[in-house]
Amino acid sequence: MKKAKEADVQSEVEKLKFLDKDDLRARWRKMFGKEPPPALTKDLLCRMIAWRIQEKFHGGHDKATIKLLDGLARGEAAKLDTRPGLKPGTVLMREHRGVRHTVTIVPDGVVWQEQTYPSLSTVARAITGTSWNGPRFFGLRIKRDADQTEADQ
Repeated sequence: MKKAKEADVQSEVEKLKFLDKDDLRARWRKMFGKEPPPALTKDLLCRMIAWRIQEKFHGGHDKATIKLLDGLARGEAAKLDTRPGLKPGTVLMREHRGVRHTVTIVPDGVVWQEQTYPSLSTVARAITGTSWNGPRFFGLRIKRDADQTEADQ
């Protein structure tokens, strides 16, 4: 049944191409409940109305994307999440001093030896007894050679 509705959405978007600017402005008022900005061209009116039609059918952006776009609109620099994307259920193994250590990623942290830790770094610290970058300890980040760092500069 969803395919029939999706076909309806596609045909509705296709029909927009054949409307003149006044009809598009009337369609805008109906969809957005206010007057369209006077400077919008026919092409932009058509694209924005098509976006709204598709948004109503498929859903809009997720909260993280909206937050990112709002920040960019205010001139803030984008802060991209560079952490490894480990999903719950991911299993990591590392051998340290002849002992194989296995950790499992769970929604609220990391399980090692049937105990939950808040991060990979706390597990690495528990294993080694010293401060470690958890992702590096478990092989998710590779330490760059000094030669490579100089070449990049």
